[in-house]
Amino acid sequence: MITPGDPQGPALSPDDIDDLARRARDGDRDALEDLLGAIRPRVLNICRGVLPYSSDAEDACQEAMLNVATKIDSWGGRGRFTTWLHVVAVNSARSTYRRLKNLATPIDTDVFGHDRPDPRTTSVIAGTRLDLLEAMETIERDHPQFVDPLLLRDVYGLPYDEIAELVDVPLGTVKAQIHHGRKLVRPLLRGDA
Repeated sequence: MITPGDPQGPALSPDDIDDLARRARDGDRDALEDLLGAIRPRVLNICRGVLPYSSDAEDACQEAMLNVATKIDSWGGRGRFTTWLHVVAVNSARSTYRRLKNLATPIDTDVFGHDRPDPRTTSVIAGTRLDLLEAMETIERDHPQFVDPLLLRDVYGLPYDEIAELVDVPLGTVKAQIHHGRKLVRPLLRGDA
């Protein structure tokens, strides 16, 4: 059995991770355990890239790992497993952010007399990832097709061709979605909206 989580052992190559993922997807329980051990540090780093607090990132990582374990059969195997993993981890981090945001905002504004906070003024530090998450939430309401390509390109730096393969749209469409997404996000990050 491979011990990918062992800090003394060598890191697995992308090909090794793809092989583990294929075997895990095909029902090999040992391969799934090895895969989860190998990818956990990567998933945690992705979640930390979105959520500024370690405990929140840990929660998102746990959710992402559960999603990988239960939904690995949705990975088509056409592209790198790690590219699919990025989307799973980012979505888990965004889901955790939404859940925490909803818990922190009073729902009974009539009873408590609270207004919803302005996300541009309530971020921990102006210009943080929280501002970006708020902007993504805003554009997702009217233009959901721009969110994942924009996050995958501008936050995680994935190449356009990998994004196109991952979201299953032509390369030119992905480039256009990212371009239009940037146009929508800029005023939100500046506070113009």
